[in-house]
Amino acid sequence: MNSPARDTSAQAGNPEVFAFVQALAAELSEGKVELPSFPDVALRVRQVLSDDEVSQEKVVRVVGSEPMLAARLLQIANSAAINFSGRAITDLRSAIARLGFNMVRSAAIAFAMSQLKKSADLKGLERPLEDLWQRSAEVAAMSYVVGKRFSRVNPDTAMLAGLLHGIGKLYILTRAGKYPLLVADEAIYNSIERDWHSSIAKALLENWEMAEEIVHAVSEYEDLGRKLAGPPDLTDVLTVSHLLSSFKDHPETLDLNMQDVAACRRMQIDAAGYRKLIEESQHEIDALRDALGV
Repeated sequence: MNSPARDTSAQAGNPEVFAFVQALAAELSEGKVELPSFPDVALRVRQVLSDDEVSQEKVVRVVGSEPMLAARLLQIANSAAINFSGRAITDLRSAIARLGFNMVRSAAIAFAMSQLKKSADLKGLERPLEDLWQRSAEVAAMSYVVGKRFSRVNPDTAMLAGLLHGIGKLYILTRAGKYPLLVADEAIYNSIERDWHSSIAKALLENWEMAEEIVHAVSEYEDLGRKLAGPPDLTDVLTVSHLLSSFKDHPETLDLNMQDVAACRRMQIDAAGYRKLIEESQHEIDALRDALGV
């Protein structure tokens, strides 16, 4: 895989930064893009669910091999966001049937991301890992409700894309722990993250054999002028959800930031529509965040 051209003017004078960027470029070109310290069970869930014909029994066996993940799935299945009937379930098979495979995949990734904070290899990065996890969960919940209300995109797929939207940033963060001077320089770190996270996310999700629409959405959601013929797609949902999540604390700037965003035009959503969405869906968003363990 070829690495995109980078603006390295701010990075050239720092040997540690240069070494880090060179390492990223080598990993991309060699296809060696895999998250370190990612819990094995999340990778096994990803592998079994990459088979469209996988049996529910096999998924139950894999998930059941990690008691903490199994307990988390039961908790999600009985949460206010998912359990509309109010009927509690107590066995893993019923929980998986209620959630569906996309939600199981999301829950496994959410579990893995939360566990990364406890990894000895990532000691000292707990705060940025927590911040990234909080943002990912926020965008995931927003993607679910935006997908359901403003598109024909499957809300569970939208939630999974939202959860994964920062996976390239997570990869960079896990690699940066060995470069303390880089982490300490916020401006340079942010520039590297901005330049590299999309191409890294694309390579990582392709290695994970994620659905093509998810790979496209996660690697292209920042293209605010993206052209598309037809109805809004998953990438549009993620673009809008990321935008709304980014400016939720500054609603006065939302109109300005939504201008000239092609996905907003296709979804026919403006600041007034966003305010209505939040008014009608905040409880659902909060419940989804709670279900993800935020």
